[in-house]
Amino acid sequence: MNTQPRGLFLTLEGVDGAGKSTHVQWLVDQLTERGVQVVCTREPGGTELGEKLRALLLHQPMSLECETLLMFAARAEHLEVVIEPALRAGQWVVCDRFTDATFAYQGGGRQLGVERIAALEHWVHPDLQPDCTWLFDVPLDIARERLDRTREQDRFEQEADAFFERTRAVYLARAQQHGARIQRIDATQTIEQIRQHLSRQLDQLVTIRGLG
Repeated sequence: MNTQPRGLFLTLEGVDGAGKSTHVQWLVDQLTERGVQVVCTREPGGTELGEKLRALLLHQPMSLECETLLMFAARAEHLEVVIEPALRAGQWVVCDRFTDATFAYQGGGRQLGVERIAALEHWVHPDLQPDCTWLFDVPLDIARERLDRTREQDRFEQEADAFFERTRAVYLARAQQHGARIQRIDATQTIEQIRQHLSRQLDQLVTIRGLG
């Protein structure tokens, strides 16, 4: 019988250009320094199959229904192969995006709504939600400015402003609805200010788990 305490599932969310990915490896390094075994992953992706689906999702035009189903297909594989085994082994999982992103991007940005996404969520992971989600939030003009100076943009990043306003609105609504889990981060702050805030929260999580 496995007596290993279950690990924590930590996710980072936000519209493209919010800056969340800047902090992913830093979070992993900080947890490692605190004696936590960490698995770092991302969505869509995280597995060999998931990365192939990611390439399609980011660059191949498709219907909204196909896009949403592929997101959850990649997620189902990700959960079975990476996330659930790591959590059962007592490892903490840091994931760049999870189902909140599907509610925001497909549900809000693409205007699918919540019903079908909620049904897929209940099918694919009925008993699992992140233990803590950090929502990196910035106004649209700042997100756009950051995107324009970084890299070649995928088909989501190329969407019109109205798409991102709807996506951000759903993220903020979910942060209000799930306030115990989703913590909004003002991502207009400097990287150092954000990391000071995150560091205090990591200390709390580690202390609660009796690792500090």
